Amino acid sequence: MFTQDQIEEYQNDGATVIRGLFAEHVETLRAGVARNMEEPGPYAAENLKPGEAGRFFDDYCNWERIPEFAEVAKDPKVAAAAGALMGSERVQLFHDHVLVKEPGTSKPTPWHQDGPYYFVEGRQTISFWSPLDPVTNATLRCVAGSHLWEKPVLPTCWLAETSFYPNEDDYRPVPDPDAEGMRVLEWEMAPGDAVAFNFMTLHGARGNEAAARRRAFSLRLVGEDARYVTRPGRTSPPFPGHDMQDGQRLREDWFPVLRA
Repeated sequence: MFTQDQIEEYQNDGATVIRGLFAEHVETLRAGVARNMEEPGPYAAENLKPGEAGRFFDDYCNWERIPEFAEVAKDPKVAAAAGALMGSERVQLFHDHVLVKEPGTSKPTPWHQDGPYYFVEGRQTISFWSPLDPVTNATLRCVAGSHLWEKPVLPTCWLAETSFYPNEDDYRPVPDPDAEGMRVLEWEMAPGDAVAFNFMTLHGARGNEAAARRRAFSLRLVGEDARYVTRPGRTSPPFPGHDMQDGQRLREDWFPVLRA
């Protein structure tokens, strides 16, 4: 399923691709995405401004109410892959995320790091991004080595294009990786393939100019060194009422341990 070269690529570049990791779950996840879009959760969002073509839907934190997502999240093979890539015996579920770009959605997903939006820090973090449709042009793009940058990238609100937190000086401006000549990793993918990337890896995605929709399922997991951290504002996801304190592991009744 994965090789030592992939583990080293993940550690050095902050991203790698694992072919077929979710292949046996594609139909299950398609059913889950359909259910999610018919019954959006409280965090569902539409990410296009008036006049922009297509549709860009996303929603997260639905595994507890959508059984298809829970089934996939608790697959031991997925936890084993996460543990190997992170270098962690312990693997804990953080949350799920669905992103759907309908045909003709030219808007790209903005460049960002996930980590600054979250209330968790640590080297041992991982996101799996798996398309449920063939991907040739609406690819996920990761900047190699960006997970090792000393200063995090400014998190922004995607639709408003404003700063997510008030203290912009604590962050580096969002770069333009293509214009700045950064090494960008991206792959053509079959349904069920997965890009694995660190929470601190700068990434974005191209728009969907194809004639078919691009559905993607993401699963976010953390390892042994992940700890709660207070941010200067409401995080995304917010998880209200969690009662955790700085330096604590994520509470296991909300964030199940998948592998110990």
